[in-house]
Amino acid sequence: MPVRIEFVAADGSRRAVEAAEGKSVMRAAVDHGVEGIVADCGGTMTCATCHVIVPPEWAARLPPPGADEEAMLEMTAAPREAGSRLSCQLVVTPQLHGLTLRLPSTQY
Repeated sequence: MPVRIEFVAADGSRRAVEAAEGKSVMRAAVDHGVEGIVADCGGTMTCATCHVIVPPEWAARLPPPGADEEAMLEMTAAPREAGSRLSCQLVVTPQLHGLTLRLPSTQY
């Protein structure tokens, strides 16, 4: 069953996509042409251009970022926030159905 994830752009526009379980949130965004997720490195965690901001009510439902993700989050173009994550590190599970992610104003 597809998992619904919504992306909210910096201008407030919204885009919902259906994501396949087991894929990354970044891959779901790229596959559906979500503007604001650049994903230059294709999900290898070497670019930080898939930066998203997870709202507090969802943060506890996600596994914490690892050391490599923490290091890459220090290199985001837009200022890092409390809920900042790399969408390439978020794996789609049924528990993420209804997740809403905010996109930063820039990825470069």
